[in-house]
Amino acid sequence: MARDMIHDIFSGTPNLSTTERAVSVALGLGIAAAAAQPRPNKWLSLAALVVGVGLAMRGATGHCAVKSMANEF
Repeated sequence: MARDMIHDIFSGTPNLSTTERAVSVALGLGIAAAAAQPRPNKWLSLAALVVGVGLAMRGATGHCAVKSMANEF
C-alpha cells in the first residue's frame, strides 16, 4: 500500500500549469532555505523543511496528488 502511495505522489501525468509549477518551486525553495537557518525550535524547522521540499517537488514534477484527487469528485 505504501509503495502505491509513493508511486502516486511522485509520478503521474502533470496536472499543474506553468505558473503553478513556478510558484510551487519558488515558495518551496524559499521555505526550505528559511528552515535551514538555526532556530530554537528544531521541530518547527524540520516541519518547515518538509513542507518546503514537498512544494519544490510538486513544482518540479508538475504533478499534484491532491489536485488529481480533487478532480475525481
